[in-house]
Amino acid sequence: MRTDITPTWDGVSRLCFRGRVNVMLYRVEGIVIRSMDYGEGNKIVTLLTKTNGKAGVLIRGAKKVKSKHSSLAQPFTYGEFVYFRSSGLGTLNHGEIIESHHVLREKLDLAAYASYAAELTDRSLQDDEATGFHFEQLKACLTSLGEGKDAQIVIHLYEMRILDLSGYSPELDECVSCGNVVGPFKLSPHAGGILCSRCAGKDPGAILLGDGAYKLLRLFRRMDMRRLGTIQVKPETKAELKVCMRKLMDTHLGLQLKSRNFLDQLDKLI
Repeated sequence: MRTDITPTWDGVSRLCFRGRVNVMLYRVEGIVIRSMDYGEGNKIVTLLTKTNGKAGVLIRGAKKVKSKHSSLAQPFTYGEFVYFRSSGLGTLNHGEIIESHHVLREKLDLAAYASYAAELTDRSLQDDEATGFHFEQLKACLTSLGEGKDAQIVIHLYEMRILDLSGYSPELDECVSCGNVVGPFKLSPHAGGILCSRCAGKDPGAILLGDGAYKLLRLFRRMDMRRLGTIQVKPETKAELKVCMRKLMDTHLGLQLKSRNFLDQLDKLI
């Protein structure tokens, strides 16, 4: 049987089998954002890739202890994946780990935060919607968690990036009702940003912002995950941030995430 392989610049090759449906060979950088058992010894992973959006890939034998591909199916793994796909689910041919992020699976609190970031990514993006920027932001998020940066701050910054990429970034520079730039302000998720003292009555549910929380929200609004350094935040300011980000996420995305429920339970225990 004759096979013609036509390579392209973006890491995808077209394998043309005479008399058969074309099969595409993909070589991508990807992060495992979901992993599930399939059959007796296999796993199906969902990858957030750098060049091809989200991709579902079958990894045969991944549940077997001696499988050379078992580590590639672990959540949060960042690697290079080579897989065949004609339509629907792909099948892994080869892979190499770039960063295993094993520490994110070994520590319960980090596993909870990383799982939330992964599930949020998976649920908020359509398969063909994800871009290279989405990939870089998640990669930076997981790296920051692994480096020991304040996990709650890392996650709130990532939530803001998801809101921004989803088209729901809040207006934090001026009152969304009258344009006033003089505080104090309240955050109105329903109005899509801040309200000044003259307009705050238009939303009885608006959240009063302390100076620290307001400054951090404005910082998060503009900051790339890859630029996050070490930030020391007071516990009361972190509590304000959590309320604000929860309201923004619930109002605009409305996702019911199992990982967030677990994270809340863990916070109560800690």
